[in-house]
Amino acid sequence: MGIFTDFASAGNAGHSLGLIDRLHARLGTRHVATGFVQQPEPRTVGSFSRGKQLLAGNYHLGSHLIEAPEIEIWDIDAPSVGFEAATHGFVWLDDLAAVGDQLAREKAQLWLKDWINRYGAGRGPGWSVDLTGRRVIRWINHALFLLNGLTPQESVSFFKCLSHQTAFLAKRWPTATRGLPRFEALTGLIYAGLALEGMEHLVEAATEALARECADQIGGDGGLPSRNPEELMEVLLLLIWAEGVQVEHNATSPNQVRSAMKRIVPTLRTLRHSNGKLARFHGGGQGEDGLLDQALSLANVKPVTAQNLAMGFARLTAARTSIIADVAQPPAQAASRNAHASTLAFELTSGRRPLIVNCGSGDGFGRDWQRAGRATPSHSTLSIDGVSSAQMVEQDGVDLLVRAPRQVTSQFIGDNTTTAVIASHSGYVKQFGLTHTRKLSLAFDGKTLSGEDTLAAISDPDRIRFEKHMDATALAGVGYSLRFHIHPEAQAELDMGGHAVSLQLPSGEIWVFRFDQSSKLSLEPSVYLEKTRLKPRATQQIVLSAHMMEYASQVSWSLTKARDPDPDQAQLEEVLQLALDK
Repeated sequence: MGIFTDFASAGNAGHSLGLIDRLHARLGTRHVATGFVQQPEPRTVGSFSRGKQLLAGNYHLGSHLIEAPEIEIWDIDAPSVGFEAATHGFVWLDDLAAVGDQLAREKAQLWLKDWINRYGAGRGPGWSVDLTGRRVIRWINHALFLLNGLTPQESVSFFKCLSHQTAFLAKRWPTATRGLPRFEALTGLIYAGLALEGMEHLVEAATEALARECADQIGGDGGLPSRNPEELMEVLLLLIWAEGVQVEHNATSPNQVRSAMKRIVPTLRTLRHSNGKLARFHGGGQGEDGLLDQALSLANVKPVTAQNLAMGFARLTAARTSIIADVAQPPAQAASRNAHASTLAFELTSGRRPLIVNCGSGDGFGRDWQRAGRATPSHSTLSIDGVSSAQMVEQDGVDLLVRAPRQVTSQFIGDNTTTAVIASHSGYVKQFGLTHTRKLSLAFDGKTLSGEDTLAAISDPDRIRFEKHMDATALAGVGYSLRFHIHPEAQAELDMGGHAVSLQLPSGEIWVFRFDQSSKLSLEPSVYLEKTRLKPRATQQIVLSAHMMEYASQVSWSLTKARDPDPDQAQLEEVLQLALDK
C-alpha cells in the first residue's frame, strides 16, 4: 500500500462528491498549459515489489486484493470506497515508476490515457478535492516517465486534463475537510501552479492558504486536531514536498510552513516506538517501512524529542523499551471522524518487537470492523461492562465520537529507579460516577513496567451517581475489565497455574505478566487490524476482570522481562536501532 491510500472510507467527508463539486469538475478551464516551466523533480517514492505485482495483475489497493491479470485497472468493479480512492488517487504510479522499465511505462501510460478518456472531463468518483490534489502531485512527479513516447496529441490531452484538474483545485480547495485532505489539495495546487506554464497566478493564494492551515491546524505541540500519528507524518511529507517544489522554482516558502515542520518533527519522534514505527492511535497505522525516517530526514529539523506530552501522548522509554500512552481528550467534532475511545490506552515495544498493542483501525475491512476497532475494549486499557469511554454517533453518514471524557489529567513523576506517568479521565463519571486513574511506571533498565488501575467515585455527586447505578442494578455492582492486546507475533501462554502469562517474542525474549489477586485472569482471542493486510490477524489478549461494590477499586499488575533475546539477534536489532536514531 502506498502513502495516502488508506484514509478513504464511507465515513470520510474528504472524498465525498457533492453536486457543486461535480459541476465545477465539468466546467473545465480557459487556461490550458502546453508544458512545464522546468523539468519536474520526482519526490514521491514507490515500491518495486508492489509495482511488479501490479504488472502481474495483482491489485492490492484499499485493503483488497484482486487478482485479475487479464483486466485493466479501470475495468475492475471496485469492492469498496477505499479501493476506488486508491485507484483514482494514482499513488500506484509511484510503484510503477519504481519498476521503471519499458513494460511499467507502457502500463502507466495505458492507465493514464484510459483515465483521461473516461474521467478526464470531470466525471467519476475521483474528483473529490483531496484525491485530485493527490493525483496532480503524481502526474507532475512522474511526468517524464509518463510523457516519454507519447504522441503529440496524447501529450496535449495530458496537459489539458492536468490544467482542468488544477482549475478545479483552485476553485474547490476551501471545501476540503480540514486536516490531511486540505493539506493534500493545497499541495497539489502549489505543485501545479509552479510547474505548469501559465498557472503562476494560482500560486500566491494557494501559498497563503497553506500558511494559514499550518498556523491553524498544527498546534503549538506539533500535533493535529485528529491526534492521528500517521496522518501527522503524512502532513509533514506534504509540507516537505510543497517547500521543496517552491525552492526548486525559486519561489518563497512561507515561514509558517517551516515553523510547522519544526513543531511536527519533535512530536513525531516522541510518537515513534523503539522499533522506529509509529504508535497506532486514532485511525493511524504504524506507517510504511522507512517512511517515517525518510520524512524526519527530509524535514531537515534538529533531531530533538518533544518534552512532556506530544499531541496528547506520553512516552516512557528506558534501554530498549518504549511505552506510548494516550493521556488526553479524544479529538472533537469533525476531527473525530476516525478517532478512537482510547483514553489511557498504551502500547509497549521491546527493541524492534511490539508486545502490547491496540487492535488498530478497522478502516478498510468495512464499517463494522472500523466501529469495533474504535471502541474502548479494542484498546489496552480499562473498560466498564464493555462500555466505551466515549460513544459514536452517526451524523451525515459519518461516525463521530461524542460524549467523550471532559476531564483528562496527566502528570509525569519519577525517582531514582523509575519514570512514570499518572493519568485519569472522567469518561465513566456521567453514567457510573467513576473516574479511571492509571499509573504506568517503567524501571530505568527497561525491564519492568508496573501498572495500577483505579476506579473511584471521588466527589459526593459521583458517589450519588454510583449509588443510583447500584440501586438500578439491584446492588449487582459494576463489572470492569483491563485488557492487554498482544501483538500476533508474540506467543502467549498461561503460566504459574493460571496466575501469570508468559509472552515470548520471535527474538527469544520472554516477558511475564503478573497481577494481584483482586481480579480474575483469562487469556482470550483478539484481533490485530493492519491496513496493509487483507484480513484481520488473529491474536490474543490478557483480560483482568474485576467487580466493584464499593466507592473505589484498584488492580495492580506488572510486565517483567524474564529473558533477554538471543545475543546475535539483539546485536542486529541494536545496529538497526542506531541507524534509526541518526
